Amino acid sequence: MIRLKSKREIIIMQKAAAILRQAFERLQPAVREGVTTLELDRIAEEAIRRSGGIPAFKGYRGFPATLCVSVNEEVVHGIPSRRRLQTGDLASLDLGAKFEGYYADAARSYPVGKGSAEAMKLIRVAEEAFRAGLQAVRGPARRIGDISHAVQAVVEKNGFSVVRDYVGHGIGQAIHEEPQIPNYGKAGQGPRIEPGLAVAIEPMVTAGDPAVQTLEDGWTVVTRDGRWASHYEDTVVFTEDGPVNLTGGN
Repeated sequence: MIRLKSKREIIIMQKAAAILRQAFERLQPAVREGVTTLELDRIAEEAIRRSGGIPAFKGYRGFPATLCVSVNEEVVHGIPSRRRLQTGDLASLDLGAKFEGYYADAARSYPVGKGSAEAMKLIRVAEEAFRAGLQAVRGPARRIGDISHAVQAVVEKNGFSVVRDYVGHGIGQAIHEEPQIPNYGKAGQGPRIEPGLAVAIEPMVTAGDPAVQTLEDGWTVVTRDGRWASHYEDTVVFTEDGPVNLTGGN
């Protein structure tokens, strides 16, 4: 069941989103050669807790960390470790925060040092796909499928693929709520978008085939063909005046 949010609930979610924005402001400059993914996790947890939030992912279904760090062919759910980032790597960081019972969720992908042309394009296209999805629902009588179609169109126009095994989602008092938001599909289909709907839109883009698999750790999702991937996500709420990007600004 889709649960629409009240104005009071949206205000609380805005505060959770502000915590994430501040955390990413600390994380972005820390993504550099030699840093361990475990150090990035420490920075993320410290930033969230200092702002009065609670890490959303730590302990969620047994996940052991605050931050998901997925590198190169890893798509999502990478577990922080003593692995050191190297120049040329592509690091996707996925982070959630809980504040006064409500959640926000966001992801960013960064190059480590100077990224390759393909890595930089992956990063750019994932964000462009997100923005296209958001733009597609700035009018009345829109549906979830409009987001999905716009995301897929941008990704495939650039010669990349969208991951189909993982999708965006509603968000609020739970980190994952209805509706699901695939990154592929037909416009004009799916649930109608109404004021009070809060969602996390998150394109996951691969340079090659969209097929993925989960490693033996039970969490880390990688591309089957070993090609690299990127991930971009923001928490968005729909109001009478249109969508508002809580974690990224409009």
